[in-house]
Amino acid sequence: MSQNLDWSRKDLIDLKPLSRAEIETIFQAAGAFKKALHKKDKKQDYLKGRTVVNLFLEPSTRTRLAFEAAAQNLSADTITVSASASSLTKGESLRDTACNLKALQADIIIMRHSASGAPNYLSKAIDIPVINAGDGSHAHPTQALLDAFTLIDKLGPLDGKKITILGDILFSRVARSNIICLQKLGAEVTIAGPSTLVPEGFRSMGVRVCHDLQPALEDADAVMLLRIQHERQTSTHFPSIGEYTRIFGLNKARAKWLKPGALIMHPGPINRGVEIDSELADSEQSVILEQVTNGILVRMAVLHLCHCHHRGLKIKLPA
Repeated sequence: MSQNLDWSRKDLIDLKPLSRAEIETIFQAAGAFKKALHKKDKKQDYLKGRTVVNLFLEPSTRTRLAFEAAAQNLSADTITVSASASSLTKGESLRDTACNLKALQADIIIMRHSASGAPNYLSKAIDIPVINAGDGSHAHPTQALLDAFTLIDKLGPLDGKKITILGDILFSRVARSNIICLQKLGAEVTIAGPSTLVPEGFRSMGVRVCHDLQPALEDADAVMLLRIQHERQTSTHFPSIGEYTRIFGLNKARAKWLKPGALIMHPGPINRGVEIDSELADSEQSVILEQVTNGILVRMAVLHLCHCHHRGLKIKLPA
């Protein structure tokens, strides 16, 4: 089925340049793949004969596996390269690594890197699609997209919906991308946590900043928990993990502040008993595992759309 969809991008690096219509195009494509999956028609041929390279230069489980599954569901061949297995450890530049991958017939590169801006640099250095799978504390566009896709599936249009993001905002690329994505879709965003991890400067992004958990939770249609990003911190931003959990951890008592039907989300990995109790992570309010499944569908959509634009192909979706 051919569609007249609003998409004209080779790469997906950040959500800032995307219009609401472009985000909704991704969701339309993801929705078509979801319907096909329900029909037991998981395998599509849109990337048959193409090679997708996962260039993951920072540890990952969910994102890497979801991208691999997405590419394979589109019938692509997949190659995964880690930092320890690449010539980057021998001093090869990132550009040379990517150019060699292209010379080895890579058609799309999915990249995760600890340095903010690395995927953007790569997208300008080579002329095949580059998809950002997370760069430093800067952006994680597909995570934000799958989060919003999950919210819309459960809540309907996000215009006027209130979403609270709770935890380590300062060092979180997930939080930054979610703020941008949710606001483009009309949601009202609150960020909450200790002042050292939720600085007042975030107000410039148009969000409400809360350092008191109850008001941050009681009017939320969904609460998104974030883990503490220890690997990106160079100093201590709160007294101890126990102290953080005592004040900001989502437990059964604090969950009573949530209104009925409010959703609980987490991008993973979950630190059970720290930012969220196991009982809540596994509750009926939780959509954490649905986020994982939707991550495959959204990434299928992104790969398909970027490939079509790069190749000058008319976008086709499952009927």
